[in-house]
Amino acid sequence: MIKSMTGFGRETAEANGYVITVELKSVNHRYFEFNCRLPRQYGFLEEKLKSFVNSKVARGKVDCFVTIEALNTDNAEVVINHTLASAYVKALKELSNEYGLREDFGTVSISHFPEVLVLKKAEEDEERLWNDVKAVAEKAVDKFIAMREKEGIKMKEDIYSRGQFILDCVSFVEERSPETVKEYNDKLVARVHELLGDISLDENRVLQEVAVYADKVAVAEETVRLRSHIEQLNSFLESKEAVGRKMDFLVQEINREANTIGSKANDVEIARKVVDIKAEIEKIREQIQNIE
Repeated sequence: MIKSMTGFGRETAEANGYVITVELKSVNHRYFEFNCRLPRQYGFLEEKLKSFVNSKVARGKVDCFVTIEALNTDNAEVVINHTLASAYVKALKELSNEYGLREDFGTVSISHFPEVLVLKKAEEDEERLWNDVKAVAEKAVDKFIAMREKEGIKMKEDIYSRGQFILDCVSFVEERSPETVKEYNDKLVARVHELLGDISLDENRVLQEVAVYADKVAVAEETVRLRSHIEQLNSFLESKEAVGRKMDFLVQEINREANTIGSKANDVEIARKVVDIKAEIEKIREQIQNIE
């Protein structure tokens, strides 16, 4: 089943004295990119989360937001960084004296400066905390993937219908191509009669000219390859693996065959069908840019 690279998943749970929330959202990206925001003291979780999410998600720019709230604060202690606080007070006094400003700073003002008040807690069991976070992350990822799969179903239906339309156009080209050779033959004979009057035609010469033309405008090889590419595209739509990049390459090949048909066919009706094919190819390409 193909998946969209756009997704969202969120889960909150309480475990071992913590309330843990994990939120994931993503947009399309050529590769897997992971950005994580979590409390500074739990920075050791980032690489673990990245590896875990990457084991479930192959492509996309994934943003992960984690909050960890401790319910038990008995072991928490706020410590004053006296060295830093003293340095701030000294700098503020110097600023006041230098520019003749009023010294209107107080305890609250000083406490707002970074790292003046430091929260210290008893050492935590990192492995146990990771297992708790992982359990929450797993449920968030399940919701995240479910959303990607749901959108992937719609994308699959759209791409499949456009592929079928391209095949209908290919069928028209295959039926029309021999007709263009016959029409060329009739036009050539009529033109020679117009120029030479009742003089007898050299039928062999005419046949040679028609054969050269037929070889020049023949598109059988291209239509066969087009059908093969569309068949392969449909098989990718049923794949359980990440196939977005493979599909992107395949669409380039489909576009190349369509261009060749357009350059070979010396016929207005075929040219119109080629324009229709290329329009559908472009719409398929847009969809594929968001497939994992």
